Amino acid sequence: MGMTGGQMSQEMQACIQSCLNCHAICTQTVAYCLQMGGAHAEAGHIKALLDCAQTCITSADFMLRGSELHGRVCGLCAEACTRCAESCERIGASDQQMQACAQECRRCAQSCQRMAGIAALVNRADQACVSA
Repeated sequence: MGMTGGQMSQEMQACIQSCLNCHAICTQTVAYCLQMGGAHAEAGHIKALLDCAQTCITSADFMLRGSELHGRVCGLCAEACTRCAESCERIGASDQQMQACAQECRRCAQSCQRMAGIAALVNRADQACVSA
């Protein structure tokens, strides 16, 4: 799942990469939306993009450091990514940048949700071993 003997699982490596990709496209999309103006620059939409970008970079950081809290952060990231994807789809149904951003956000949400689920299973198993 996480880091075993200094080795990072393939799932975690993929999730980190997905988070970094999502951070990048959300950051680029903020600039694009501010340039476009109008509905693209609505405060709620910009906040969704920034929330997603920030939680993605934070999730990647927690995983890279091997933090025991990475699963919880990944769960939050999955939620932020889903909200951002929904906002991008609402604002720009026929806009290539918005669709690309929504697609990357959905990919990252799935990856982070898997990582959060794996972490929760490991934590429960660890607690069961301690309780026994």
